[in-house]
Amino acid sequence: MKFAVITHVKHIKSENKYFGYGPYVREMNIWLKHVDELIIVAPLQKSVPSAIDDHYNYKKIDFRVVSDFSFTNFRNSLYSFFKVPVIFWSIFWVMKKADHIHLRCPGNMGLLGCLIQILFPNKIKTAKYAGNWDSCSEQPWTYNLQKRILSNRFLTRNMKVLVYGEWENQSKNIKPFFTATYSQTEKRVIEKTSLDSIIEFIFVGSLVSGKDPMYAVRLIQKLVEKGKNVVLNLYGEGKERIFLERYIKENQLENFVVLHGNQNKEIVKKAYQKNHFVILPSRSEGWPKAIAEGMFWGCVPIATKVSCVPYMLDYGNRGVLLEMDLSKDVFYIENILEDENVFKDKSILAVQWSQKYTSDLFEDEIKKLLVK
Repeated sequence: MKFAVITHVKHIKSENKYFGYGPYVREMNIWLKHVDELIIVAPLQKSVPSAIDDHYNYKKIDFRVVSDFSFTNFRNSLYSFFKVPVIFWSIFWVMKKADHIHLRCPGNMGLLGCLIQILFPNKIKTAKYAGNWDSCSEQPWTYNLQKRILSNRFLTRNMKVLVYGEWENQSKNIKPFFTATYSQTEKRVIEKTSLDSIIEFIFVGSLVSGKDPMYAVRLIQKLVEKGKNVVLNLYGEGKERIFLERYIKENQLENFVVLHGNQNKEIVKKAYQKNHFVILPSRSEGWPKAIAEGMFWGCVPIATKVSCVPYMLDYGNRGVLLEMDLSKDVFYIENILEDENVFKDKSILAVQWSQKYTSDLFEDEIKKLLVK
């Protein structure tokens, strides 16, 4: 089977290996166990792989380099006007050659892929929509256009569209799905230290406004002011780091908030095992891996009510759904901190739910999608 991947993920070539954002590449490596030939259409940048990057476990990759493009401002839009026809042509010929077309959405490359796949109604296709599938949420018009095309069974034929969460009134080609990080063999019970000791919160993700790490810092600040023995560990890098560093210094939070930067998978895994809570006040998510990973290791999740997060947290039974109102959210967290039995119950429920979604189950489901 010739398997073609159309993705916006920026890649790096180093020592004859192709690297990309770690969670994405590790997921794709599961798909690639079951394909004979691989073609990737994606941007390639000159850089050095970072701690959060990983490489494809595939020997021979037919990598078709395309330009990165966007329509975020007039200048980018002008450049993109000339780039898009060339990219369109590259994707077309790859799709024509492929036996199975796989789109990664949402994104600019995903949008082009959605449009071009219409020309290949008889090809076997899958699309992974990694964003928020909720039609009621505010999203860029390009994201909504991708959702409309993918769910239109006249335009999109012979395709399974994998989305996070279960949503009402969906077309038959929309398939509720999940993602996974840890295997069946990694399952084990983690005994968290007592809440009478230091209570640790972990944030894992890009330090960008959309993830709102500042709100996590402010939550910890309020808990410190109330006399709670708490620490927040932030893992990730991004544009917000400079503002976080300034805020931490100005408010004398150096002993309560620690910026760890980008770290590899194993270091983050050990951090999950050590921390009591995993927090993600994000404005938009698909399936937040940080929340699912933290839950796997017994962290009680604290997250916003976006996408399928309410389902993941069983509408608050196995975690805290943030209102994004500081006083209310601190009150909800305090209620757990003051009753260790409540914490333990939510932690157990989090583990029981998350440990169902292993990479082994994920691979079994992928195999079904690749069968002709």
